[in-house]
Amino acid sequence: MNQIDLARRSAVITGGARGIGFATSLRLLQSGASVALWDVDAAALEVAAGKLAEHGKVSIHTLDLTDTPAIDAALAATVKAHGGIDILVNNAGITGGNGNTWELDPQVWKRVLEVNLYAPYLVSRAVVPVMLERGYGRIVNVASIAGKEGNPTASHYSASKAGLIALTKSLGKELALRNILVNCITPAAAKTEIFDQMEQKHIDYMLAKIPMSRFLQVDEVAAMIAWLSSEDCSFSTGAVFDISGGRAVY
Repeated sequence: MNQIDLARRSAVITGGARGIGFATSLRLLQSGASVALWDVDAAALEVAAGKLAEHGKVSIHTLDLTDTPAIDAALAATVKAHGGIDILVNNAGITGGNGNTWELDPQVWKRVLEVNLYAPYLVSRAVVPVMLERGYGRIVNVASIAGKEGNPTASHYSASKAGLIALTKSLGKELALRNILVNCITPAAAKTEIFDQMEQKHIDYMLAKIPMSRFLQVDEVAAMIAWLSSEDCSFSTGAVFDISGGRAVY
């Protein structure tokens, strides 16, 4: 494993209790950072913290990431526990299941947009002022290849991730002169618990689209996020980093 230096840095990772979020938390801890996990699942947070504690300082915060007062409370608790926030990884997301656009329930469609796009906006809105005070920050948004291509039977998920790409570009431009860099990644599917929300035919569709003929490993995503969270990433902002096994065409 290549070593990224994140000593004395503190990170917030949303959806940090499992999957890509957990793998990223481990990688950042191994790189010297302290980590605050923000997740809606209290039980999963306890399990994750138990596994991660031996690698460094970890705090856990249970909240609905679409709830502004809850975000404010988690922010205050995180700053108190870690002394500040240098890194934000907006990773939490849901798929909302699969269905043709005209057949998807409007409330499901809305909830996917809330969790995958509105929540990263709310969390970034809360965390950026802390970074501005410190004169330093790295924000990494976990989007998806679906946000570039628009997966069939996943219009809600695809639209939310396309919006997250645009949010990344806008926020990156706004902060370009403030030493706070904002980037996003567009992974192909990684086989995590989120697959439980998908139909098998949709999983098969995603695999068939990947030239490397395998799903992404969460450790591979974590490695890219670790670099984007570091000082070595110094001249990329508002950028979209592909990690799709060759699927992306732009």
